[in-house]
Amino acid sequence: MSSSITDAVRADPKFAELKSKRARFAWTLAAIVLGVYYGFMMIVAFAPKSLTAKIGEGWTLSIGYPIVAVIIVGAWLLTGLYIRRANGEFESLTNQIVKGAKK
Repeated sequence: MSSSITDAVRADPKFAELKSKRARFAWTLAAIVLGVYYGFMMIVAFAPKSLTAKIGEGWTLSIGYPIVAVIIVGAWLLTGLYIRRANGEFESLTNQIVKGAKK
């Protein structure tokens, strides 16, 4: 890519908008995942007995396993949410920036 095209892209206000939206969204999702993960680790460290409670009478499965499953599935869903937004809104902005730079 030539320097003039790079400069045109960097000067485009849509590029600044794209960078800002993408960074804010990524940091928000990362904070959610890390908050949930470290919250769970705090429970494991300081209240491990709370995770050994059985789901119901006659059950051998403790409540900790479904909680971990929900955390994992939640991380997958947040990843899917990022992919959906990246392939929609962010891709649209990227295409607009590229079209503007080619003029």
